[in-house]
Amino acid sequence: MKIKTWLILSYFIVMALPIVALYIFYISLNKYDERQDLLEFMNLSSIEAEIGLQLDEPGLYHIQPLENYTFIQELVDDNMKITLFREDGVVLYSSLSNSDWLNNNGVQRVYQNLNEIQKNHRTISIKRTVHDHDQLAGIYEISLSRDEWLEGVHNRTLVIGSLFGSTFLVIYLMVVILLNRKLNRPLKLLRSEMTAFAIGKERSDKRLRQSNDELGELINHFEGMKAQIIKGNAELNRQQKEKEYIVASLSHDLKTPLTVIRAYSEALQGKRKLTIKEEQEYTEILFEKLDYMKEMIDNLSVYTSLEASTEQHDFVQVDGEEYFEMMLAGYDEPCAKKGIGLSVIQDVCGEYLLQPLQMMRVMDNLMSNAIRYTPNGKKIWIAVISKSKRLPNWVFDPMLDEVEGWRKGGTIVILQNEGEAIRNDDLIRIFEPFVQLEANRGKGGSAGLGLSIAEKIVLLHGGKIRIWSKQDYGTLVSFWLKEESCNESE
Repeated sequence: MKIKTWLILSYFIVMALPIVALYIFYISLNKYDERQDLLEFMNLSSIEAEIGLQLDEPGLYHIQPLENYTFIQELVDDNMKITLFREDGVVLYSSLSNSDWLNNNGVQRVYQNLNEIQKNHRTISIKRTVHDHDQLAGIYEISLSRDEWLEGVHNRTLVIGSLFGSTFLVIYLMVVILLNRKLNRPLKLLRSEMTAFAIGKERSDKRLRQSNDELGELINHFEGMKAQIIKGNAELNRQQKEKEYIVASLSHDLKTPLTVIRAYSEALQGKRKLTIKEEQEYTEILFEKLDYMKEMIDNLSVYTSLEASTEQHDFVQVDGEEYFEMMLAGYDEPCAKKGIGLSVIQDVCGEYLLQPLQMMRVMDNLMSNAIRYTPNGKKIWIAVISKSKRLPNWVFDPMLDEVEGWRKGGTIVILQNEGEAIRNDDLIRIFEPFVQLEANRGKGGSAGLGLSIAEKIVLLHGGKIRIWSKQDYGTLVSFWLKEESCNESE
């Protein structure tokens, strides 16, 4: 329940409680009054029937000594009063000594409500006329006290008042307990959680309770914010460790070519006379090492720029058939130079939204690795296949089913080569920066950033990349791209 709804409901209950209590009090008194009315009417009628004949004597309604009314005093008890009036309203006799107030009421007061039962807060009474032949002789009034009714009203007032007070106290305590449970305790726990998180603890000693109210939404928002901050801190730590690793790897990988450059430079400047062939050979080695260092620095520059920005910019719409034909061209010569066979298949249609130069860099990096690790006399296969087209029949059998399931929903670029398989330990970390196969490290063949750059570029395009490798077959690397449109009839 929402806190706003809960508070409104609590206020309504507390405000409605007095009204409900008064209504119950009214109903209880009303029912009790109805029962007492009947009992009092029957009691008054019984008493009137019993003593009315004695009071219906005209001789009693003349001024006379009080001794003549002694028999009336014997008829009454403590809960009854009998009063006799002359026809002009003068009180002739009252069973109570403090009845002088009746003398001031006049004839009109005496003649009101004759022959009707009258009730007030303390008494129930009836007045009857007495006649002497056809003349009015006087009036008598029989009054009974309502002590039992008053006691009943008092008792019910106490009971209902006690119930009302108890109910109010119970509801008040329940509201306080629920308020503490619904507001104070969650706010206190949230404050503790925030304090713990602020000083570096991932979580305080007590667990935050999830609820479906505004506090629950606030807690969920805080948990989401905390998770986002933790994730951001973890990413910063990862990037920091990655930078430290890059610096260490860069230092390690630059040490060998720098050593070679220093040695050959000293040889060129040394005292020993070199032959022209040796000078050319040393110069070629120097330029080769310099190119390697330049490639390493260029790759590092590209990698850091990709790491720093994830914005997708300079994306253009290209025709798939024309672009991929251009992207796959130009690899015949380096393959032929190393004695490697090359097979290229292109089966795409439609348009693609991408960064042409960046995708060319991906293909160059992957192809460079393929040529480097493919022995002389072996073969490399390249294919670009739309999602509706069949995979080439040259895909290695152990990888065919996985590649088929992995490529669903988009265009797949496959680069497969024969050669020594990559170890599983290396496959797990192969897209990390400066990760190289141990056989290749330190030989100047690669800076160890090509696959990391390829992965980041593919991810920026909303794609994915994966490598499969199997002993006695070789390695297959593939990346997946989203197709913008493809018309099969084209």
